[in-house]
This record gives sequence, structure tokens and C-alpha cells, in this order.
Amino acid sequence: MKKRQIAAVLAGIMAMSLAVPAMAADETEGEEVKLLIAAAASLEYSMEEKLIPLFEEQNPGVKVEGSYDSSGKLRTQIEEGMEADLFFSAATKQMDVLTEEGYMKEDSEADLLENKIVAIVPKDSTLELNSFEDLANAETVALGDPDSVPAGQYAKEALTSLNLWDEVSAKASFGTNVTEVLNWVAEGSAEAGVVYATDAAARAEDVEVKAETPEGSLAKPVIYPVGILERTEHSAEAEAFLEFLQSDEAGEIFKEYGFTPYKAAEENETESETDTEETPETDTEEVTE
Repeated sequence: MKKRQIAAVLAGIMAMSLAVPAMAADETEGEEVKLLIAAAASLEYSMEEKLIPLFEEQNPGVKVEGSYDSSGKLRTQIEEGMEADLFFSAATKQMDVLTEEGYMKEDSEADLLENKIVAIVPKDSTLELNSFEDLANAETVALGDPDSVPAGQYAKEALTSLNLWDEVSAKASFGTNVTEVLNWVAEGSAEAGVVYATDAAARAEDVEVKAETPEGSLAKPVIYPVGILERTEHSAEAEAFLEFLQSDEAGEIFKEYGFTPYKAAEENETESETDTEETPETDTEEVTE
């Protein structure tokens, strides 16, 4: 009798031991996965208003949170231990540094978007600003800090190429990110400013674009790279989000906010070069005549 009781007890213990892992697995499967993307401030509108909600709708159980600031600040935060899963920079410089330091997952990076750098004024401004060179006419100018803000680095590069950096920077206020610069101009705290075209489009009711950087004033196009961080604990979900950001569907949304998918920009440039190369000399001579 006692043997039967002992056997029954042992059987019960074994059944419970098998059930506990199964319950734990069920709980794990039901848990929500949270991804954190460290993204340039100029991406906040497109990410928060459309891209993240759409991805979450298509991927139940995955929650995406964004941390938005200048790419330089985000790079520093990542180096100091920020637990982000992806990094979406407004310039290749910050991405390259993190890659060299071993923070980025190998072969996960992609040059995703292209933007433009523009000079803006408040909507009701009477300032005569018809070219980038005319920034020298403004009494106060808002710029991103070139030490940490890519938009500020591009502004400095363009103004330096025009031999205007010393003159303009002497009367400039430097923002910690491009959103701060945009707000200063929109509020009238600065007579003019330099931001991304996408930011100006997002505040079209408050600011007006007056000029783009002149051709040749920037050595490289304004590229936005994105990649997965090596420290992520949710590789599958991070890869799914990265794939989504590279999709045609996401590309159309980025276009709505003024970005150009980088692949499309490359293709247009290549087509233009091909057309130029294929133009017959005889045709040119006929036009000249």
C-alpha cells in the first residue's frame, strides 16, 4: 500500500515538473517584445505618426519606442550604454564611428534615405534671402551645433565652401538638435536658420524655405544610414523592423515627409549619367548649329 502511495506521489511530482516549463513557455510566448530605436530628431514625425504604428499593426506583440535627438548625442548615449536595438542616423559619420568601435551588428547597416539642407525664415519674414549666400544678411541665424548635430555639420561645410562660415557663425545661436533650430526660427527667435528640407516641410505653416545648399558646396549627399546594434536581445524583431523600413511601403511614407529613398536617388543619378554618356556627338553638333 505504501509503495503505491509513494509511486503516486512521485508521478504527481513528475507531472508538475513537466507542466511548469510548459507554462513558462506559454507566458514567454505571450510577452510583448519592446524595441528601442535611437533615431535622428528629423525622423520623429515620420516614425511616430505613421511608420511605427503601421509596423506594430503588422507585427502584433512587438512594441517600438523611439528616442530622438541629434545623431551625435545618440552616438554618445549608445557608447555610454544606451540599450537601443537600432540606430538611425542623419549622417554616415556617427554610424561609421559606432561600426569601427564594434557597436553595430555586422552586415546590418543600410544607407536608407537622402535629405536636403535648406535655409529658412519665419513665415511672415521680410528678410531678403534668395540664396544660401544671403544668410550673411540676417542679424541672427539658428544653426545646429556642428560638434554634434549633422545638420549643423552640413551647414558649416556649405558655408565654409562659400567663405561665409566666420561671418555667419559669429551671429549664430547653436541648437542641440535640428528640432530646436527649427523651433527658434518658427517662433521668430532667429531671423533665419539652416535645417533639413523635411523639417521645414513639417512646419510649413510657420517657416518658409528660401534656398538650398548650392551645388558643389557639400562633398557628399545627405545620407541617413540605419542598422542593428550588436547588444540587441531581440535580433529577430529588430531585423523585421529593419526590413520593414527598407520596404517600398515604408519608402512611400518617407516620401510623404520629404525624404528620398536612397536607392531611388542613386538610380536617378545613374540614369542621368547614362543619358549624358549616351548622347551622340552628332546630335550635339546639330543642336549647336
